[in-house]
Amino acid sequence: MTAPRLPILPARRTIACTVRVEHSAGRLHAEVDLDDETDLRPGDQVRVLGEPICVGFDERLELRREAVVRRAGLIGRQVTRVLARFQLAELYEVSFTPGRLS
Repeated sequence: MTAPRLPILPARRTIACTVRVEHSAGRLHAEVDLDDETDLRPGDQVRVLGEPICVGFDERLELRREAVVRRAGLIGRQVTRVLARFQLAELYEVSFTPGRLS
């Protein structure tokens, strides 16, 4: 019988994934779809393995790769939640200039 995993310690596992990268006048993005519908939570990390992906202008590329999912431990998850609240507050720092600029 194996001992239960403590939620304080992070777990790692390798998962197959699909990587889509697009570089065009209208879009510049990359996305990763994990094959097993892993439920990612605050603090979890996903690292795609393999050579760097480079696409030229007006190109779109779809690749199959492996990704390492590292689960955040209990402390890491709580720290991420606290830091996220402070980063959200940065969005509120908006300034308006009254009147017209000459």
